[in-house]
Amino acid sequence: MEDWLMTVMNSYGYLGIVFLIAIENIFPPIPSEVILTFGGFLTITTTMSVVGVIIASTAGSVIGAIALYFIGWSISTETLKKFIAKRGHILRLKETDVDRAIGWFNKYGGWSVFLCRFVPLIRSLISIPAGLAKMRVIPFLLLTTLGSLIWNSVLVGLGAYVGESWHDIVRIMESYSTVLYALLSIMVVIGVLIFIKKRK
Repeated sequence: MEDWLMTVMNSYGYLGIVFLIAIENIFPPIPSEVILTFGGFLTITTTMSVVGVIIASTAGSVIGAIALYFIGWSISTETLKKFIAKRGHILRLKETDVDRAIGWFNKYGGWSVFLCRFVPLIRSLISIPAGLAKMRVIPFLLLTTLGSLIWNSVLVGLGAYVGESWHDIVRIMESYSTVLYALLSIMVVIGVLIFIKKRK
């Protein structure tokens, strides 16, 4: 997949980045870390600029988020879970990922749209519960754009900084994802235990 991503970016430049990031938001198995860090690397080997790659990737993030937002707007939680149960393995998603995204939104409201932009997989899914909750479009767009801008800026900047060693950033981000998922799992377990204790 990496070879295909690089071919698209090398061939279509900024438009390729917009397209890939938009698709990555809708289809999580495409790794945004590879797109963004390699995009940063391209700024030192092509005529593309860091600012241009950040703008293109943020535009792609917003396009993908809007698509998922309107999917959430038009379906029910039960329908979404049934789809994930049948097709989730293709998208690397489980029903628990849906529950986690909805839990984040219910707990933090609109700000979860911003915060979850820094959590792999959940960063895409959070747009769906925002749609399910009929969150107002303008705040959704503003928080999505701000969160995506920060995430994209960091990874593109790191890719440009390390140059040919951009693969090292991808490996670090994989470790970041593993640690983050472990922490989220612990938080969920603690939350369940507290809930059970209060019920008793």
